[in-house]
Formats: sequence, C-alpha cells, structure tokens
Amino acid sequence: MDHHIDEARPAPPTRRDALRAAAGFLAVGAVPVTAFPAAASHSDGTDVCTGGYDVEFETALAEAAARLDADDNRAAFAPERPPGRYALPLRRGFRVSARYGVRGDWLAGHHTGIDLAVPTGTPVYAVASGVVVLARRSGSYGKAVTVRLRDGHYAVFAHLSRITVRQGAAVRAGARIGSSGATGRATGPHLHLEIRSRRGYGSDIDPVRYLARRGARLL
Repeated sequence: MDHHIDEARPAPPTRRDALRAAAGFLAVGAVPVTAFPAAASHSDGTDVCTGGYDVEFETALAEAAARLDADDNRAAFAPERPPGRYALPLRRGFRVSARYGVRGDWLAGHHTGIDLAVPTGTPVYAVASGVVVLARRSGSYGKAVTVRLRDGHYAVFAHLSRITVRQGAAVRAGARIGSSGATGRATGPHLHLEIRSRRGYGSDIDPVRYLARRGARLL
C-alpha cells in the first residue's frame, strides 16, 4: 500500500474554535455549505475529501437518528456471530490518500476520517453490526451510509457511487452497504471512513485504532 501524505498547512484553527463556531451557526439556523472553507487536500492532489462540516448532512443525520429512536428500533440490531466481530470496510488493495487527524482548514481543525483511494465501484462493507441511520446523498459527504454500531459509535461511509442498504435496515459486520465513488466534495474516487463516538460532528475518533482494538487491522 502507498501511504503518501503531504505536510499540513500551518496555523489551522483549533478544534475548540471550530466547534464553537459550528455551535454558533446551528444556534442561528441552517447556513449554506459555502459558508465553510474547503479543506486542504493533504495528499498528492487526488482522491481526497475537500469538504468539512456540512449542515445538510448533519441535519439529515440528526433527524434520521431521532426518528430511529422514536420508532424504538433498538431490537433491529443484527445479532453478532461471533459476538464482537468486526470487519474491514474494503477487501482489496487501497492507497491511503489522507490519514485521520491531519491538520487543515476543516471546521474541526483536522481530517475527521481516513480516505482510502480505490477505483469507483469497489465494494464497501459494514465494519460491525448495527442499524443504518442514514442512507442517502447529503451535501459534502455525497452518497453516504451512516451505521449506528452496537457499541453506540457511528460509522460514516462517504462519497459512495452506489448505496445498497436502506435506512432502518439491520446490518452485520462484513455486509455490503455500497460501492466506492467520488460523490460530494471529493477530488477522486475513494472511501472516506469516519468513526464517531457520538452522532454529532466533532466526536470523531481514529478509525484505524478503533478497528485494530477490535481485531480488524486496516493498516
């Protein structure tokens, strides 16, 4: 695998400043995506995300999660066989075009996921059992699937060319959820994998460490 990342831009906004700004925007109401600067590519210029916080995506995710809770779909979680099983999101070679945590002008102050460059149409799989909270095209993330995992974390699979699951569906680890692409704000075909400890933007954690601690080594 080719892990090639350029140096980040100097003096990016801090995470605290970024999240404070997001809270202020949301308190006033929805704002256009263009109100937020495009993120630095932090790569060789291809196959990365160029968007940051996206009001359309976050609003759709919040509404979908609320409906899921209202419907009390917790019983719809797919059983894990064996218990605690986790899987990799891709089953073919990929290139890391942007690592998690790279500093830049994303609203969070850093890249909130990991970008895995693969050809358009590459199968994408759920990393663990859970319920599909959102499966639609939404803003900068393009066609994206968000799964609420059994441990309460959220996995976001973004920039897909095709979605093969429906909102509210129960999925198991390793189940196909779509195909990679370059929809939304992306400079080339790749999978943006983001793991959040909670639903909201800014609760992201390192997806490589998260999966490794559960027996699925991405790198």
